[in-house]
Amino acid sequence: MIRDRIIVEDDQGTELEFGIEGMFEMDDRNYVLLANDEDTILMQVVGEGDDQELVGIEDPEEAQSLLDAYQIAVDAAPAEGDNEFQ
Repeated sequence: MIRDRIIVEDDQGTELEFGIEGMFEMDDRNYVLLANDEDTILMQVVGEGDDQELVGIEDPEEAQSLLDAYQIAVDAAPAEGDNEFQ
């Protein structure tokens, strides 16, 4: 399955390519789950329209809570042909 791709720049300025695994909203905030062969990361989408940017989730407990909620939603209504994220 071909997924949308996005380039994310890390703290050291290295550009990394990720596939967009999922997007979801929780508590009036938007999030995106990104994955490549080495990492899976969760980022918050801030801003609107052309002024959107991705912000890392710094608190590991918050990130895990969001990932747990996302997994529950996927399990409840899986998209055709999708597998669980790892």
